[in-house]
Amino acid sequence: MAVTISQVIEQFLSQLSNIRRYSDNTIKAYRIDLSEFRDFCISNQKENITEITEKFLKKFLIFLTDKNLDKTSISRKLSAIRSLFKFAFRNELIESNPALTLPGPKTKRKLPSVVSADSLEKLIEGENSDSKLFERIILELLYGCALRVSELCNLKFKDVDFESSTIRIQGKGNKMRIVPIGSKSLDVLKLYLDHFPVKDQNDFLIRNENDKKIYPRLVYRIVHRNLSKVTDVKNKSPHTLRHSAATHMLDNGADLRVVKEILGHENLSTTQIYTHVSIERLKATYKKSHPKS
Repeated sequence: MAVTISQVIEQFLSQLSNIRRYSDNTIKAYRIDLSEFRDFCISNQKENITEITEKFLKKFLIFLTDKNLDKTSISRKLSAIRSLFKFAFRNELIESNPALTLPGPKTKRKLPSVVSADSLEKLIEGENSDSKLFERIILELLYGCALRVSELCNLKFKDVDFESSTIRIQGKGNKMRIVPIGSKSLDVLKLYLDHFPVKDQNDFLIRNENDKKIYPRLVYRIVHRNLSKVTDVKNKSPHTLRHSAATHMLDNGADLRVVKEILGHENLSTTQIYTHVSIERLKATYKKSHPKS
């Protein structure tokens, strides 16, 4: 029996969610990209997945290019399609994989935005009133432990080991890792908990004024507002603090593999982008200060 592209997409997304345990946001992103491809297939009367060829996939790439999408967006959509057809081939829904050798647009990887260590130090040191302390601990943990925003929001009191100065993090795909927490960050955390004590080991570590779990959009607003005070980098998101933490560790001689473990990256190549940031910062300093530059 022929399998439609719609059915394969649903089976693929189900696997990502239930077996590979991808986050809701990642599933949503895959669904958006693959839904556009599904609509293109249906409009071109290619609803049966076995009818889709490499030539047809190239036609879809031309369609995306004609929409004036940037190369990064096209590459992301192509990556989703490759994963879909890899899934279909492994599950014997197709006899050959038309996306296997499909060329994608060459993209120049953008270097992540980084804020100087001095600027962040000034930003995080501050008043200890309840409202300021709430924002301060968010900034402190995002930068001090190089956390993703979802990891921060999901932290529970039981995840902190005050004796060993570590935090247990549930990262992407529900993978657990242990991250060290510095003495300065630990002091701020203890101060925060003095002001906002928990009642149970399972309580979320950082809570809003209604004693509820914080959410990513709130964290984004707080980070954006605070970073605007100390930097003019374009991207002022929570991830900028994570980028900055990784870059500063490498600037100060940290081993790349150790940084990889702290960040919770699956592949070393993902972490290596920060070595390029450090090199660019080194070049900028050289050009600015060396008489032979």
